[in-house]
Amino acid sequence: MVVLEPLRLSGEAGSLAVEKILAAARLAGLEVELSPGGQKTPCGLSVPELRSANGNVVRHTNAILRQVAQATECGLLGNNFTEEGQVDSWMEWASLEVDHLVLEGDGCGGACDTLQAHLAGRTFLVGQRLTLADITVACSLRGPLEKAGLDELRKSRPNVVRWLLTCVHHMGPAQPQAKAAPAAKEVAAKPKEAAKPKEAAKPKPAAAAPKEATPAPAAAAAAPAEGEASAEGGKNAEKKKKKDDEKKAKEEEKKRREEEQQAAADAKFKGPDVTLENYEAHAFGNLFIQSTRKTGREWAPVSALVASMKDQQVWVRARVHNSRKQGNKLCFLTLRQDVATVQAVVFGQEIAGFAGALPDESVVDIFGKVVCPEAKIVSCTQCDVELHVEKIFCIGRSTALPLQLADASRSEVDFEKDPSLVRVGQDIRLDNRVIDLRTVANQAIFRIQSGVCTLFREFLLADGFQEIHTPKLIGGASEGGADVFRVDYFEGDAFLAQSPQLYKQMALMTDMPKVFEIGPIFRSEKSFTHRHMTEFTGLDLEMTFKDHYHEVLDVIDGLFNHIFVGLTKRFPREIEAVRQQYPFQDLKWKYPCQRFRFDEAVGLLKKHGPAILEKRLKAAATDYDRGLIQRHLESINAKHEEDDISTEDEKVLGVVISDQYGEDLYIIDKFPRDVRPFYTMPDPADGRWTNAYDVFLRGEEITSGAQRIHCPKMLEKAAAAKGVPAASLQSYIDAFKYGSYPHGGAGIGMERVVMLFMNLNNIRKTSMFPRDPKRLSP
Repeated sequence: MVVLEPLRLSGEAGSLAVEKILAAARLAGLEVELSPGGQKTPCGLSVPELRSANGNVVRHTNAILRQVAQATECGLLGNNFTEEGQVDSWMEWASLEVDHLVLEGDGCGGACDTLQAHLAGRTFLVGQRLTLADITVACSLRGPLEKAGLDELRKSRPNVVRWLLTCVHHMGPAQPQAKAAPAAKEVAAKPKEAAKPKEAAKPKPAAAAPKEATPAPAAAAAAPAEGEASAEGGKNAEKKKKKDDEKKAKEEEKKRREEEQQAAADAKFKGPDVTLENYEAHAFGNLFIQSTRKTGREWAPVSALVASMKDQQVWVRARVHNSRKQGNKLCFLTLRQDVATVQAVVFGQEIAGFAGALPDESVVDIFGKVVCPEAKIVSCTQCDVELHVEKIFCIGRSTALPLQLADASRSEVDFEKDPSLVRVGQDIRLDNRVIDLRTVANQAIFRIQSGVCTLFREFLLADGFQEIHTPKLIGGASEGGADVFRVDYFEGDAFLAQSPQLYKQMALMTDMPKVFEIGPIFRSEKSFTHRHMTEFTGLDLEMTFKDHYHEVLDVIDGLFNHIFVGLTKRFPREIEAVRQQYPFQDLKWKYPCQRFRFDEAVGLLKKHGPAILEKRLKAAATDYDRGLIQRHLESINAKHEEDDISTEDEKVLGVVISDQYGEDLYIIDKFPRDVRPFYTMPDPADGRWTNAYDVFLRGEEITSGAQRIHCPKMLEKAAAAKGVPAASLQSYIDAFKYGSYPHGGAGIGMERVVMLFMNLNNIRKTSMFPRDPKRLSP
């Protein structure tokens, strides 16, 4: 066995993350040096850091576990690609759900129910042997389950207990021992000790001692035996080293031969290297573009290739989505450009060989003739045409992909038909986001996201609004509270803006009557839900009004109608592309939309919500789910009109309003004072309420807004009542001292609008590179 250099792990000793990594390392036969440290997320969550012998650094628990499993042929990632995908899914489930249930003390009943059902007839979670799936889930659950009592658990969930004890047997101690990283002082001291003369190490004469304590003959007899054992051990070590060296040499020779054979095969169809100076003289090859000349080639978008272009010759630049060779002289390529695909046919032995050897996702320039085949090509969006290739040049050759686009593009319908298909987990997608974003559905999602911003800006500019840009580094928490990122700012502290709220209002006081902004919002919320992120894009607007803040509500209502009508009319192809992978029902809305007072909404929830929950209670499959639904049912029945509505309440209310009114878009007005920010104007008739409102889509909040306080004295009192230091907001408060307008506005979560318009299940699908308490890269 080849001896590997120890891996250096920085992390919090005794933490769940370190326990998982050390258990995996022990089973992989790796030595780990553990030292305190590792990074912290903005919310203070520990992020372990692994540094390999070659200096590479890997962060985050699941990424480190994969690195450890790949270091040796230990099988911890599974025995094939399908098993690897399943292992990734279980690891993601453990980190995103189980770990947080354990940390928050919410109980593990639901997790155990999932495992009990899955482990029927199975020894391990994936395949026939222990994998990272078992390690990460078992480490997460071992402590709380042992604390709760395995004997009691065995009565209701015997499969879980059997599996857990099997995993514990394989993994060993709950916290495997790691070698401590050597201290710098000790390492530095060793050369000095070695330099001491031998005479300095001679023992001093022993003091007189009882005879019984000095069995000299026995010690003398033991010395030769110890020397013989040491010599024998040295010979065995030499033999083992020689055997390992021979094995390593054979492996290296085998690898070298395989690489030579692969290189020879690649060279056969690699094609010539060409430039913009001489590409016209070649039918195929590898074209490296370094801006040496302008060719004057006329390009056609893939989406523009239609039957009316029959017999036209065009240049197309696209990716090789997949390729299929038939014999020696024919190759079919599927070319992909954003959400459009077209089939290309290559004829001829050499050029077909070159095309067939191109790796998937390579970028190619193709010159060909548009042909209309007899039968439609149902696998491509441009189903009425195909390209007959005359020239093909690879301008960007892809290497091996970390995930397959075919796997990342499968719909839930595909998995229902064949549960054995590889499901690419969310962590894998986000770790390889550049590849994941190439799927047709993702291309469509972000075109729709761009459309939301365009339509937002378009409507407001037409209504006389002015776009502004406000600072994101501020001296005080713009919303109050603790959900703010604090950063070093020279000799003091600064904060990342929770919203442009204060600066929007200040802009109005400069005599800009209507303003809007599209920009980043930062929230230091340690939340792992499907709809929260620590950074997202805010669509903010603020305006003065003449008599009543409902003038602002009317603008917001018209704005959403413009956005949804615009998306439906301008992006039908993109909407269908998303629907193919993530099936959803079209949004239902009317203009103007339904509006409810807060107490009216609570009344609807109490009147119709229990029937919905009782139906769910009957259909619940586990005791855990039944317990959650029962507690929610009891909370709705006990709710008072001034009690805030929870996320789960909002979802049930969304179902109620959809059933009763046939609408997915609605507004709730007059929120309780206790649940709104300090700058919210109180209701003039009843101080318990405010002139504040939220907009909901499919039962989830997408917009929050209100009339703002424009009286400086009232603002100071309101800030003090909410515990917001007035000193940090003095410039904001001063803005209203020199003559102020009544005004209001709203903040819209752009990613939430996109997510709920298409009824996607996670906001991370609508954020290009999402940020949450566990993710700061890529």
